[in-house]
Order: sequence, then structure tokens, then C-alpha cells
Amino acid sequence: MAKDWGVKMGDGFLDTLNEPLTPKGPVENESRLENGKRVVLDQNNIKFKSRELTLDFIIEGRSPEEFKEYKRKFLEVMYRGNVSIQVPQDSDDVYHLIFKGKGTEYSMNYQRTFCHTVLKFEEPNPMDRAECAGVTN
Repeated sequence: MAKDWGVKMGDGFLDTLNEPLTPKGPVENESRLENGKRVVLDQNNIKFKSRELTLDFIIEGRSPEEFKEYKRKFLEVMYRGNVSIQVPQDSDDVYHLIFKGKGTEYSMNYQRTFCHTVLKFEEPNPMDRAECAGVTN
């Protein structure tokens, strides 16, 4: 779908998707009845934290009207909140993300046919990369 809207991956897009995950810390319990604390390390059952992603997108149209329509369609999907992204040339993984809002950058060319935007997302469960029953964007 994204290619039908003139949307492309921007700088560092694949780097951000493929960066290593952060494991959750061990289970700890600090009791007033014991010295120190108990730490349970289960190396066979590692769990990972959710993660925040900042993704760079480029939207381009052949005319200001086409660009405006592409941008409208793209943002309409983002504003729904739940976004699934797959890059088949990279892997079979489907990233299930929650749109959190605009990032730190937005710029548009003078002709109003091209923009660069950075958007923020959360990946609640980075171990769930299976395809969902919904639409993959």
C-alpha cells in the first residue's frame, strides 16, 4: 500500500527496525527480613521490554495535488493508531506499532511535492512479529 501513496523509508529506517532489543531485568525481591536482596535469573526465559521507535518517512507526489492526497492517505492510517509495517525485502517480520505522534522533524519542498517527516511509535511486544489478520501497511 505505501508505494501507492508515494511513501518511502527515510534515513536509518531499517537500522531502527533491526536494532537489538532490550531485555527486562531479573526478578528481584528486597525484604526487610533478609540481608541484601534475592535475584532470580532465568536465562532460559528471557523477556524483552517494549520499545519506542522514531521512523523517518519520505512522501513524494508528481504534483502538489497528488502529494497532498498521498500525505492525507498516509496520515489517515497513522491516526488510526495501530500500524503494521513489513519490509519484505528485509525479512518476513511484521512490526505491530502504535502511532504516538510526530517526531522532531518535518520539512517540505517549495514546490509542495515532497516532504520528509519523522514519526514516533511504540512497539508494545517486540517478540510479536507474526503477521496479523488485519491490513499490513
